Amino acid sequence: MDEIVRAIAGDGNIKITAISSRELTEKARCIHTTLPVATAALGMTLAAASMIGNEIKQDDASVTVRINGGGPIGSIVVVADHMGNVRGYVQNPHVDLPLKNGKLDVCGSVGTKGMLTVIRDLNMKEPYVGSTALVSGEIAEDFTAYFVESEQVPTACALGVLVDRDQSVLAAGGYILQLMPGAPEELAVQLEEKIQKAGAATSMLVDGGSPEEMIMRVLDGFEPRILEHCPVEYRCYCSREKVESAVKSLSARELEEIKADGKPVEVTCQFCDKVYSFDVSEL
Repeated sequence: MDEIVRAIAGDGNIKITAISSRELTEKARCIHTTLPVATAALGMTLAAASMIGNEIKQDDASVTVRINGGGPIGSIVVVADHMGNVRGYVQNPHVDLPLKNGKLDVCGSVGTKGMLTVIRDLNMKEPYVGSTALVSGEIAEDFTAYFVESEQVPTACALGVLVDRDQSVLAAGGYILQLMPGAPEELAVQLEEKIQKAGAATSMLVDGGSPEEMIMRVLDGFEPRILEHCPVEYRCYCSREKVESAVKSLSARELEEIKADGKPVEVTCQFCDKVYSFDVSEL
């Protein structure tokens, strides 16, 4: 079962959120038939958006993450609800790139000439929109830069997706660690050492490790206190009613042109690939 775990250091100077997201990433892979490099890019974005969404704790709020670095994968779009359930897609799921230094070339697929945008919709008049230029195309590094530049929060972000030989997802997840206001400056150096010692997120998860175990390794010596466990999943909220509303928004002329063809109209949800059909009489 995928889950998010939230914790805080014993002295209150560090907060951390960790996620295991293998199942939701595998579901996304199956829905969109992504090839490995797209699976990795989408999976890391799903994990990050899930952790950000879970932090909101406001009913019906949502977080939308958009990444487009000009690479062959095109845009990555992920939406998370206030519990951390997510849905998403990549524009070009069948991008196939050679390995780079023995690893999936996520940077090459995403590109670096573009933006990472986070939209928090808190059901107010206007959503909060933060956007930063991509720094590397390595998604964890780009989220780290986003938090530092857009939200002025010292952050360390680790994300990973490990794809098996049959292209299924073997492990996925990561963590977002942030310093609290007033934390001593030397704490950043201590944490950097701990993070390097803990190793990659997928290494901690591949042998069945849990988000809680990940937290304990990263914050070893800081007496972390677990605050919450929250199950998460890949969840789409599309419905025939919502799609019908979108069709109704078309102009009368557009609807008449569609009706003139005399064929049913099929609308496919980008997030779950479910197809909704409307016959001529409905139009």
